[in-house]
Amino acid sequence: MIPIAIIGGGPAGLMAAEQLTRAGIAVELFDSMPSLGRKLLLAGIGGLNITHSESAPQFLRRYGQSQARLQPVLAEFDADALRAWVHELGIETFVGSSGRVFPLEMKAAPLLRRWLSRLRAQGLVVHTRHRCVGVRGITAEAPAEAGYELDFVSPDGQRSIRTCAVIFAMGGGSWARLGSDAAWQHWLPALAIQPLKPANCGFHSTHSAMVQALAGSPLKNITLQLPWLDVSLKSARGEAVVTQWGIEGSVIYAHSAMIRDRIETNGNAEVVLDLLPDHSVEHLLQQLQSSNPKHSLSRQWQGIGLSGIKAALLRDALPKAHWSDAQRVINTAKALTLKLTAARPIDEAISTAGGVCWTELAMTLASERFPGLFFAGEMIDWEAPTGGYLLTACFATGRKAGLSAHAFLTHDLRKSRTREYN
Repeated sequence: MIPIAIIGGGPAGLMAAEQLTRAGIAVELFDSMPSLGRKLLLAGIGGLNITHSESAPQFLRRYGQSQARLQPVLAEFDADALRAWVHELGIETFVGSSGRVFPLEMKAAPLLRRWLSRLRAQGLVVHTRHRCVGVRGITAEAPAEAGYELDFVSPDGQRSIRTCAVIFAMGGGSWARLGSDAAWQHWLPALAIQPLKPANCGFHSTHSAMVQALAGSPLKNITLQLPWLDVSLKSARGEAVVTQWGIEGSVIYAHSAMIRDRIETNGNAEVVLDLLPDHSVEHLLQQLQSSNPKHSLSRQWQGIGLSGIKAALLRDALPKAHWSDAQRVINTAKALTLKLTAARPIDEAISTAGGVCWTELAMTLASERFPGLFFAGEMIDWEAPTGGYLLTACFATGRKAGLSAHAFLTHDLRKSRTREYN
């Protein structure tokens, strides 16, 4: 029997391993993929957004309904602590103009390489290509001393490992090709699990052939409002991408939870885009009305910033009979409504909502009912927008689970058993 097994080699699992190996606990980590941190590496292709520099209260609000449960975890390992930890690895960071925090090189690979090197030097034993397919011992009658038996499919066939404790950090259900396939939902039936939903995802919307012909075009410098919410809420500024099936992008991802929930309750969600947020209706109207009447309509629109995909969306939203009506054109451009009808599939989403219910977990992220089981990362029922919030909570919950597992293994009642298995 081994003291502890960690299932999952992403940021949460690796951070849990760091707390334990640093304390001298023998840790064996199992991952289904040929190498560790694959989702982290993919996330870093366009620039690894580690965390965000905004104030702690605003940062915490990004976690919506889970902020009360995540608050003590994030208080122990917040954005500043995460940056300091990255610096310990010899990786410098900087704050971008949006407040997001990145490694100086922008890439995930150097960070992951140095981190894995340190973990192995601390004694971490890694088993890749080991897919966990079951855990035995999760019964109400099982005493903590009995431990748990984990079943794996490995390159050498079926394999079973007996362990005193387990940290589960297997991720949600997005990007299954990188290992987060959420298969654990089927073999953890004793736990209350909230069904997974796509988060940080795109949404379906009907476009004309004219708009579809420009699919893939970015909508730069726009703002978005959700009219069913408090109208006093500030518009969100960002970018989006119009696709064959609808729309996606950072400004959509930031509100995907509210949009998804609105669709679930209402059948659709109407979002309002301001295609020209830097200018008032009055200013734009004056500009358009003073355009050279000899110029084509397209050229007149282009003069106020309505070209390409923005002009195509406007033509979609406004009947042709009104295209030469300057007031209607400006009003529509400043408040263009898109009806979103469904979220894209989970596997296309950046992350997922749902997972192991908070009611199953103590504040230590230990199972309330099954001693020696701990959970971290996206397996737990929380979600957050992109911008560094996802990674920060994965690191923080992994750290908490690791520290809690260490306390469990070194408890007076288990000292002798731990020494025996070492």
